[in-house]
Amino acid sequence: MMNKLKNYLFAGLLVWLPIGLTVWLINLIIKMVDAAIPDEITKHIFGMYIPGIGIVATIILLLFTGIITKNFLGQKILIFGNKILLHIPIVKSIYKGIKQVSDTLLASQGNAFRKALLVKFPHTQSWTIAFITGTPGKNIFSENSSNYINVYVPTTPNPTSGYFIIVHKEDTKELNMTVDQALRYVISMGTVDPSEK
Repeated sequence: MMNKLKNYLFAGLLVWLPIGLTVWLINLIIKMVDAAIPDEITKHIFGMYIPGIGIVATIILLLFTGIITKNFLGQKILIFGNKILLHIPIVKSIYKGIKQVSDTLLASQGNAFRKALLVKFPHTQSWTIAFITGTPGKNIFSENSSNYINVYVPTTPNPTSGYFIIVHKEDTKELNMTVDQALRYVISMGTVDPSEK
């Protein structure tokens, strides 16, 4: 009887935990963005307080910034701003690290996290899901480095931590699934069918 109750409680937790965390995270983001715009400003412009106006303002700001940085003058301003930030002692190390990670993961011309595959890890008798993060530098291998790829092996159920490994292309298998499907499969510890919408 007690085992059945535990199983029911665990099953209920698996249903409500992702829902609760999603709602909590979205609510937190909305509150943080809304807090950045004082109520007096929205009341002055629109005559009343509008919840969620911070989200709209953020999207507009991001679009406007993206448009500016895509032209020649915007590129020059961006390069100049980067040079200033990279000369401030404490800010330099933080900004440089964050910029490298964001450029790697979000750059459209890059191949980081664009493809999911299987690699032999942690030993040759087992397979795990990994994501391509690039190719190793020519100074890593004395032989042809183009035969190798850099991959990130996420841990489960928290894919934000994991292992960086360099593997031979022949020791990998491409997966017929998107990065989102592969991440969902990792986070669920293999309990969710990755083909499900």
